[in-house]
Amino acid sequence: MEIQLFDTLSGKKESLEEHSKTLRLFVCGPTVNDVSHIGHGRTYLVFDALVKFLKAAGRPVLYLQNITDVDDKIIARAKKDGVTSKSVAEKFLKEYKRDMRCLGIDSVSKYAEATKFIPQIVRQVKKLILKGFAYEIPEDGYYFDVSKFADYGKLSRRTVAQAEDSVSRIDDGIKKKNRGDFALWKFSKPDEPKWKTSIGEGRPGWHIEDTAISERFFGPQYDLHGGGMDLKFPHHEAEIAQQEAASSKKPFVKIWLHTGALTINGTKMSKSLGNFLTIQDFLAKYSAEVLRLMVLSFHYRTPFDYSDDVADENSKKWSGILEFVSKLRVSRKAQRKDSEILASDLKKRFLTPLCDDFNTSLALAELLKFISEVQPRIWTLSRGEAKRIEAQVLEVLKILGFRVKLPRIPTKIVKLAKNREKSRGSKQFAQSDALRKRINALGYGLDDTPLGPFLWPKESS
Repeated sequence: MEIQLFDTLSGKKESLEEHSKTLRLFVCGPTVNDVSHIGHGRTYLVFDALVKFLKAAGRPVLYLQNITDVDDKIIARAKKDGVTSKSVAEKFLKEYKRDMRCLGIDSVSKYAEATKFIPQIVRQVKKLILKGFAYEIPEDGYYFDVSKFADYGKLSRRTVAQAEDSVSRIDDGIKKKNRGDFALWKFSKPDEPKWKTSIGEGRPGWHIEDTAISERFFGPQYDLHGGGMDLKFPHHEAEIAQQEAASSKKPFVKIWLHTGALTINGTKMSKSLGNFLTIQDFLAKYSAEVLRLMVLSFHYRTPFDYSDDVADENSKKWSGILEFVSKLRVSRKAQRKDSEILASDLKKRFLTPLCDDFNTSLALAELLKFISEVQPRIWTLSRGEAKRIEAQVLEVLKILGFRVKLPRIPTKIVKLAKNREKSRGSKQFAQSDALRKRINALGYGLDDTPLGPFLWPKESS
């Protein structure tokens, strides 16, 4: 099937058919000045799932992610905590990678910290100076002159005059030629990180690290660039201006992918509002698969409003999926021979919406619909049918990166269920009912099936 993705720049779906066999993807990584929140989680889960889907579809991906480990925010955090900027960056980079492991995000081919690519950054700044796109402000730094780049604003559809109307942070140098000009290199200040270079002692601006790093690994042009919608302007706009100005090659990126904004109960997430939900806070209550299911139940480009009700709903959905798989494993014990094989085009039903702008919402809806179709006859399946259905369900879940781990039923609960079966068999119904109530009180449900008792945790995420 042909895979199409929506390109923010062209405003339409673009085919991957004409791209190189190994797709090159760059996704903006975090500024490591704090722990990661579920907004970060949404973006990185989406791209992890996308890469896994593309690989399952036979398209290898080289996935590069930068790490901003030198920045104004990191310096401010270091001053607040009374430590060095390096120690802040190292601490929260470690936290970030731990969060990614906890979420099962393992598709990134290379993490690239900005401070390891100072020579490449300096080289790109020098190119921009030589070509007349950059200018120096004494005792401040080098800035990109947005008025010199005719296409500035083409991604966000803004004009140079609107360049100061930023969604994410923008540099505030008071001697800039244009309000929208942004820093390429900042001259050193006391107690700040600095490097001695041919363009002066200092540190990189925020935007320049991305293009210097991507050019180092991908060259001046590549296939896919991703990030949150809030980075579209000015960050991604600045990347386009820098790279196309430096290389004189267009387009810098063939397809731009942006994830929608995440709010909490209709409000922008903020520590000052007390609604800042970290990934670890979420994982203290729910599993990583619940967050993945919740995130992918929305189309990646749509806004996503988080609430406890939404999390609880997806926790129940995930428990239902696991319960279905567990029932299939019980059904595999049936001695019935194959008769009328349950026809299934689950994989095709699942992949079709994924090929159309990675519509995970529709794909998961198809999976849940399929489960609801099978449920009524799950205890009448033959061994072969149950085995084939389980394999299909596990395959489509793996495509989006879900890790299926069925809950272990404690030995104590299993023994109670066996004793109850003996009581039922000898028609000791009062004792049988008492054992069922005891099992329920211990947090497990029990269904009587043609294949024996089926046990399942009442609440499981």
